[in-house]
Amino acid sequence: MDDQLNRFRQSIDNIDAALIYMLAERFRITQAVGEYKATHALPAADPGREERQIARLRALAAEANLDPEFSEKFLRFVIDEVIRHHERIKGEG
Repeated sequence: MDDQLNRFRQSIDNIDAALIYMLAERFRITQAVGEYKATHALPAADPGREERQIARLRALAAEANLDPEFSEKFLRFVIDEVIRHHERIKGEG
């Protein structure tokens, strides 16, 4: 393989690793949010916040020259997983 392709791939691997660690940190925090919500009898989902976040991240994606549709799909996937965790936490409490 050529050196340039290897450098590109190494950069991609580094970015992928950073994304995984960032997602892990995000889910650690949302776990705490889920526990807080369960303790205070708050709903697992907050549709208003979700819509504001989607709009905010779509705008950030556009600024970063990333497809806003892709960013929304990605964020929706993450939000749905967080809600699933919150519902599980609430059910355990």
